[in-house]
Amino acid sequence: MRVAVVGAGAAGLASARHLLAVGMDVELLERGGEVGGVWNYGRPQGRVYRSTHTISSKPLTQFPDLPMPDAYPDYPHHRQVLEYLRRYAERFGLTEHVRFATTVVALEPEERGRSDTGWVVETDDGARARYDAVVIANGHNHEPRRPDWPGEFDGTFIHSADYRTPDLFADRRVLVVGAGNSGCDIAVEAAAVARATALSMRRGYHYVPKYLLGRPVDQVSEWTLDLRLPLPIRRWIARQAVRLGPGLPSRVGLPEPDHALLESHPIVNTLLPYYVRHGRIRPVADVARLEGDRVRLVDDSIEPVDVLVAA
Repeated sequence: MRVAVVGAGAAGLASARHLLAVGMDVELLERGGEVGGVWNYGRPQGRVYRSTHTISSKPLTQFPDLPMPDAYPDYPHHRQVLEYLRRYAERFGLTEHVRFATTVVALEPEERGRSDTGWVVETDDGARARYDAVVIANGHNHEPRRPDWPGEFDGTFIHSADYRTPDLFADRRVLVVGAGNSGCDIAVEAAAVARATALSMRRGYHYVPKYLLGRPVDQVSEWTLDLRLPLPIRRWIARQAVRLGPGLPSRVGLPEPDHALLESHPIVNTLLPYYVRHGRIRPVADVARLEGDRVRLVDDSIEPVDVLVAA
């Protein structure tokens, strides 16, 4: 069986490794020049910033068939993750199956209206090839979604996908829009160097620190799973741990979420509550429109902004 795997990042490499293990004829199609996908800092396909570390700890990040080195920290840096993915590709002989600098531009069933007869993959060099199956592993964070706000902005605008270092924030007024993990990371970096930093949020989130009880937070969560505790008890333990640690969102000065803890992935950030409580990050409402060097929010308040970050 001939299988195409689109993308040679973490998911693509893992898919190819196990397909090869069961005797499949595998070809990885990678538009970049090396394996690793978004972890290639400084490369066109890279989407990490200079300070990026994983938000999942080492045991829950590594593949089960190749542990990360003991010398790696609890939360590896992006350079270490990339090196690990390179070693994974070498260990299982994956690199020889990769076609680099190859972008997939079209995918269609071999017979229109049917998905059980094979697929035709077209690449940017005009070539078309047939495969029995195709694995889409190009990642959901590769292409940024740019908001279509009304109005015009006169300052510096960037998307979080293009952010690398906080240098452009120095002594400027920064508004980060979006309070997911990337938005919170960038707001924290801005708060250390900017004249003023605001974080625009459409809704509330649950925030957990990277460590609870002296251990990485996801390992504590795994411990409660291993004990087979019912979800309400696990949720109560998590809520009490957050309350006694960084504090619940409303106590910290952040909007209260409309969903229960463990109902969706929380924001893993130790420093955001710290900077909010020290007045270095101000939570503000969602964006309504852009007005030159100002941003009008949905509560009709105005934020003077030099740098606008869509996250």
